[in-house]
Amino acid sequence: MTADPSRNTSPESRETAPEDEEMNENGDENRTAEEAGTERDPLGVSVVTISADRELESDPAGNVMVTALEEAGHDIATREHIDADHDRVQSIVSRMIDRDDVDVVVTSGATSVEPSDVAIEAVEPLLEKELTAFSELFTALGYEVVGSQIVAARTIAGVADDVPIFCLPGKAPAARLGIEKIILPEMRHLVGVARAHRDESERDEAESEQDSDESEQDEGETTNDTDAESTDGDAR
Repeated sequence: MTADPSRNTSPESRETAPEDEEMNENGDENRTAEEAGTERDPLGVSVVTISADRELESDPAGNVMVTALEEAGHDIATREHIDADHDRVQSIVSRMIDRDDVDVVVTSGATSVEPSDVAIEAVEPLLEKELTAFSELFTALGYEVVGSQIVAARTIAGVADDVPIFCLPGKAPAARLGIEKIILPEMRHLVGVARAHRDESERDEAESEQDSDESEQDEGETTNDTDAESTDGDAR
């Protein structure tokens, strides 16, 4: 039988093949790690404390959220402290949504049932999509900690202009529960989902510009060819 010259069956090739395979596998893993690194870029978070009786220097709930976010590798784009005034809360949150460096907004305070607890009433009209499961999950987790007292802890979450917004109670344990158990594990995914259409639009726009440039280039080449033919005809 004549050996197939396209097949290298020497001992050297058999010995090096597993190494080549291992290098390819490592290369794939390295590329995956690089892609994962891109996906893990820090998010910019706006932390808003809503309270009439606390300052930034004495804001346990805000401090808990800032610490948790920073330890997770995210950036605090802005930290605000405002009174529990409906129009003021709505104005500040709306302004945070419009900032280019803000990917997520988290508020704490003014979510209970007292007359001054206006956070949810102020934020809810801004939401284009409400994340109803957030409040359900917060209630379930909170019940395990404080029992039936959780009924007084109102929360809300949703998306406005592609920016996820979360409203948490003003007590530090409640803020820690919401930020560590729900928001941090899910906010990157929510940002990606909320902005998926924006990425598609940008890709479509880039492809359209590329097609337009190629069309202009083709037209230019056609014009040059026509001019060249005309010049040749005149010369003859």
